[in-house]
Amino acid sequence: MKDLSVNKTYGTFTSEAEVRFQRLLPGPIETVWEYLTDSEKRGTWLASGTMELKVDGKVELNFLHSSLSDEKSYPDKFKAMENGISGVEKITAIDAPRFLSFTWHPDSEVSFELEEKGEDVLLTLRHYKLTDEFGKLMVSSGWHTHLDILVSKIYKESVPKFWQTFTQHEAAYGEKLKSLSKK
Repeated sequence: MKDLSVNKTYGTFTSEAEVRFQRLLPGPIETVWEYLTDSEKRGTWLASGTMELKVDGKVELNFLHSSLSDEKSYPDKFKAMENGISGVEKITAIDAPRFLSFTWHPDSEVSFELEEKGEDVLLTLRHYKLTDEFGKLMVSSGWHTHLDILVSKIYKESVPKFWQTFTQHEAAYGEKLKSLSKK
């Protein structure tokens, strides 16, 4: 029996400016890579949009959170995102199908590393160059929620409600960040 507890763990703040997540996903590695780079597959758990798979290539991210789960209502503080939001980023490093890194608005960067573990793939996501507490809270809560959806999609499980899950993670990461700032 596989130990999938890593798929439920919270992200780790590895420094004041970085959060790291790991998830164990069924292989092959090419399938997981497609969930990162293919607009349609990425759109089922994060954001659709074209991606030029080369250094300095354009990454379009078209977020429509209501398309990720059957939950259609938005919390008041995120109502402005109800009809979707988009951004354009730039690939900073790529080694298909093992590593992808791109900029993240406004000044941070996110990377995905894929490592084969037998028939499975260990996904390590790092979001770094985070400079403020609110950004750390939004990034950590958001990535955890999006990864929960990715895991459910790949394992063909029921998809958690996006905003309900985000709100739970936001509270937990808020506490984690408070305890880190006391150190």
